Amino acid sequence: MAWPAPASIGMRLDEVDTPALIVELDAFEHNLRALMDAVRASGVRVRPHAKTHKCPDIARQQIALGAVGVCCQKVSEAEALVDGGIDDVLITNEIVGDPKVERLAALARRARIGVCVDHPLQVEQLARAAAALQAEVDVYVELDVGQERCGVADANDVMALVAQVQSHPPLRFAGLQAYHGRAQHLREPSERERAIAHAQKVVTDCLKEFAVAGIGVPRITGAGTGTYPLEAASGVWNELQPGSYIFMDADYGRNRLEPAAPRFRNSLHVLSTVISDAGGRLILDAGLKAFSVDSGLPQAPDAPGWQFAKASDEHGVLTPASAAPALPITVGTKLRLIPGHCDPTVNLHDWFVGMRGGVVETLWPITARGALF
Repeated sequence: MAWPAPASIGMRLDEVDTPALIVELDAFEHNLRALMDAVRASGVRVRPHAKTHKCPDIARQQIALGAVGVCCQKVSEAEALVDGGIDDVLITNEIVGDPKVERLAALARRARIGVCVDHPLQVEQLARAAAALQAEVDVYVELDVGQERCGVADANDVMALVAQVQSHPPLRFAGLQAYHGRAQHLREPSERERAIAHAQKVVTDCLKEFAVAGIGVPRITGAGTGTYPLEAASGVWNELQPGSYIFMDADYGRNRLEPAAPRFRNSLHVLSTVISDAGGRLILDAGLKAFSVDSGLPQAPDAPGWQFAKASDEHGVLTPASAAPALPITVGTKLRLIPGHCDPTVNLHDWFVGMRGGVVETLWPITARGALF
């Protein structure tokens, strides 16, 4: 069940209970518009990744600005989004196991659903479930373009999977999934350019095989917040899947950007309270159960001269930074933290608290929180 929200509309920031997941609405809305403005001239479709926010309220705002639908990673995420009114969802993952596949096929009777494959078993299970439920499912063959996770590397294997998909009438070959996740956090623009150039070669080499076989490829989909300008300008990708751009995080903040690239703002914070002053250390009420540290510790922009030093389950520790005298901070003070990685941080909370001008304006439930299956 979802716990009660940590705030109510009209509250000031200092009245919000903690830990709480705060969305600064001005920055969030800037990010929404900046992405769409940046790619509009390219004519490339945008299908934002909802694994970042897990929230139909946010997905509807993205679609209202021109997104064609959203992505997610799990069947249960897709179910939450469709229940929330989203009618076009691509599961950018491989789904294995009859219970999950049957739920996916049932969902495809209610909305347009796509899914990725990279193995014949996935196709057979999907075809069997779709036929039994008289559902149609869009199927994308995933290429390994450098991620070294899921995906097919050999063009012959790609063509064999496409032929298998086309042999089952409930399934529609919808295109290729070509996402290079490892490229998103390469720090230098030149590093990201080389990575996406390699990914582009993988895709174009594969497209030559399709041309020889006389098979059309409706969609090449992929890209993320760190590289989407490259895919948009490539002439190869015709759909983009950025997700983190709406929130950003400390890890994305370490990327060096091209001069002309849009600047997204940190709109997502974990609000925490100083609960103890331990003689030179400030102890916060937010720890590992309030934010993810897989991409590094949070930053504390409200605490000049302090650094986030370590975290345990329920506590965070700030210590003085060596570079500057620490601002005096008393017990009871509330501080915003920029998480190291926004996606898994969101999955730890039940609510977004949307704030504008220091006042709570809206509350959005994180409907697909914990949707792991």
